[in-house]
Amino acid sequence: MNTETLTHPEVFGQFRRDLYGDQASFHKNVHVFIILGASGDLAKKKIYPTLWWLFRDGLLPDETYIVGFARSNLTLEDVRAACLPHMKVANDESEHLSAFFRKNSYLSGRYDDGTSFSQLDAHLSSLSRGADSTNRLFYLALPPTVYHHATKNIRIHCMNPKGWNRMIVEKPFGHDLQSSQELSAHLSSLFTEDQIYRIDHYLGKEMVQNLMVLRFGNRIFGPIWNRNSVACVVLTFKEPFGTQGRGGYFDEFGIIRDVMQNHLLQMLCLVAMEKPASTSPDDVRDEKVKVLKSITPVALSDVVLGQYVGDPNGDIHSKLGYQDDPTVPEGSCTPTFATAVLYVQNERWDGVPFILRCGKALNERKAEVRLQFTDVPGDIFHDHIQRNELVVRVQPNEAIYLKMMTKRPGVYFSPEETELDLTYKSRYKNVTLPDAYERLILDVFCGNQMHFVRSDELREAWRVFTPLLHHIEKEKTRPIPYTYGSRGPREADELVKRAGFRYEGTYKWVQPCTT
Repeated sequence: MNTETLTHPEVFGQFRRDLYGDQASFHKNVHVFIILGASGDLAKKKIYPTLWWLFRDGLLPDETYIVGFARSNLTLEDVRAACLPHMKVANDESEHLSAFFRKNSYLSGRYDDGTSFSQLDAHLSSLSRGADSTNRLFYLALPPTVYHHATKNIRIHCMNPKGWNRMIVEKPFGHDLQSSQELSAHLSSLFTEDQIYRIDHYLGKEMVQNLMVLRFGNRIFGPIWNRNSVACVVLTFKEPFGTQGRGGYFDEFGIIRDVMQNHLLQMLCLVAMEKPASTSPDDVRDEKVKVLKSITPVALSDVVLGQYVGDPNGDIHSKLGYQDDPTVPEGSCTPTFATAVLYVQNERWDGVPFILRCGKALNERKAEVRLQFTDVPGDIFHDHIQRNELVVRVQPNEAIYLKMMTKRPGVYFSPEETELDLTYKSRYKNVTLPDAYERLILDVFCGNQMHFVRSDELREAWRVFTPLLHHIEKEKTRPIPYTYGSRGPREADELVKRAGFRYEGTYKWVQPCTT
């Protein structure tokens, strides 16, 4: 967490009050965090490490217990050994780590077995014996195939009448519109909407959350944040590595389901939405739903799909293409790259292309939001002026910078492209940004659903992409091959250019010195 926040006890105490409020009863209540799927990769790599960091920094409610539940017959020591490589424990934190694991326990059982959940409930009750109130938080770190059994057994056997009960649901939230609605209907038959937290970790990232403050906390952006000044919006997610042995899992979903339909569409909503009436979760999510309702389903003519092939001159990883992965079905048509152009058909954005780009095995790691503004009217500099751009760099090296024209230094009277820059490592030297999961799990403890996906929001997101997904799967549309480590298919750059994005290729942002 923010190291400046943790420096002084009085500041830290205020931070906890800001987080949880002044209710003394909240801190006295027992909280039990149940991880279903505790033996899986997500649990050991993300959930247990996140809970450890929150415990270490004193950010969990005082009486919090952690219970792992899975089919594997493990001991708590087995769980600890599996998680330890991912927990970033300092040399002087061993006693604190032992205190953390004393708050932990583990049970094995089957997700389709009511008796296993009755035993889980008895164990949960034993942890809170004597408490006036107990709150239970269930994290479903499970494959979708067992959601129905697990959630039904939680509802029947593990709900606590004295305190709140909340469910964190991991993506994928269905496979298409129909399966998503079936899952939502199943969950809503068991729990109320305010008990369900559909987690998209991108909504916990610093710069994604910053989009609302940047837009609605600054007077200078309001008048130009519309179709009169914005030529196009580009949302990018690039990874420099392939599936690397996980192709069998990835092949079930593809890049559109894995990244575009959730992460990039969520960022699009934050860029495009109107100012909410307040920062309350429902006011914010109402505006996001309005954006999604204004987007027509994406057309195949506005999409380029790609699949990476090996680079014969590359290293041991980049020599292998997607279909060289033995876990990938032979002849797979699953795209590992996609560029799509969407349009928000409302008064603010009519005619402005929103370009979504994502892919694996590309030339760099990058996630960003880029607003490219329209040309300066009445150019007096003989076509030496480039378009202004506002860029929000989500990862890596979080930054906000505005590309603009200035006079070249010296005796010249000619324009030159440069930037106004806010790079976090340079500006906030003593601040460690929290992991996205830290923010989101704290939000669940606090009951704040702003950064979680509501059921109607999910329905509209699937509506945008389901016709495209069904078409390419029915027709077995062949993705365009692109070389591992490249920018992706050339056809994608051509689509982006046709949509209205102008790239001169003459300027590259340079990260400023952090000293």
